[in-house]
Amino acid sequence: MTNFLLTGGGTAGHVNPLLSLAQQLRAEGHHVVALGTKEGLESRLVPERGFELLTIARLPFPRRVNLKALGFPFRFLRATLQVLRMLSQHKIDAVVGFGGYASAPAYLAAYLAKKPLIIHEANAKAGVANKIGAKLTKNVAIAFENSDLSGAITGMPIRPEIVESVAGYDKGQARVELGLDPALPTLLVTGGSLGAKSINSVVVQSLPKLQAAGIQVLHILGNNSDLPELQKTGYKSMSYCDRMDAAIAASDFAISRAGSSTVSEFSAVGLPAVYIPYPVGNGEQQFNAVSVCDAGGGIMCLDKDFNPDFVASEVIPLISHSATLRAMSQAAKSKGIPDSTLRLRDLVMNAVNTKAND
Repeated sequence: MTNFLLTGGGTAGHVNPLLSLAQQLRAEGHHVVALGTKEGLESRLVPERGFELLTIARLPFPRRVNLKALGFPFRFLRATLQVLRMLSQHKIDAVVGFGGYASAPAYLAAYLAKKPLIIHEANAKAGVANKIGAKLTKNVAIAFENSDLSGAITGMPIRPEIVESVAGYDKGQARVELGLDPALPTLLVTGGSLGAKSINSVVVQSLPKLQAAGIQVLHILGNNSDLPELQKTGYKSMSYCDRMDAAIAASDFAISRAGSSTVSEFSAVGLPAVYIPYPVGNGEQQFNAVSVCDAGGGIMCLDKDFNPDFVASEVIPLISHSATLRAMSQAAKSKGIPDSTLRLRDLVMNAVNTKAND
């Protein structure tokens, strides 16, 4: 049995792959504890999955020189020493990091303690913590082939139930379970867990033309949306969907943000999509969807260009052409990595075994 510290948090892109690997390692008899902050998603999601969560203070890297920035090295050193004590107290054998505020001190602590360090980068454009951490280890895993980090392409660890369930679902049955017409082509719309106001607005404006074309819409609004949940002929909206396997299985096409988990899940099961990268931040979402779009499994559309005219001229004709959809589905699958969690597990265990044999 190996004792692992898995670190990462803040966003779903860090927490979800952490949990996928944690569950796999636990199922194989290893012991896993997680490291994060009290403010991130990990504070809720990690304990819900039955893992112990250790926390340190949230440590955003300073973006400008000011008094707070001058104190950053001391806060970082304090956090690193705190993680070093955790490694000793929990008899940690190896550290696996997924980025986020808690990761950088853990990377340095693993390096100082001479513990195997494995880093997974979920986005094609790496975050600051992982760029720093990648300089401390040769064990780097990347989710996308166009990543700006060098490493082994393991893909993005995704929930195995998504791939297995979608593969086993009858499309018509999935639609019936979601209250949709089993015979109509179906468009899935999602802006992520919080939603995307611009996407939601354009889709609602486009409903008359979508319905006139005989296309029904399954619209996941997001928890921050002020739009009402509705169900009517040709349209169903919900704030949150706890049956994403059924939603994906029911759909022929999707309109979505380009988060790493979403791109990876859609590709793994062959769901073609229009990807609309989140226009705020460091632009990583635009890079996440490049490979699958270049292969023909998706279409990239910038947020500023996504409007009812785009839906009418690009999306509706595409969904209405079954041969094109089939070709796009196969192209998406060609870029999918359904066994991504196992690939990452293999890289992690190889790093641990190599260290043990040194």
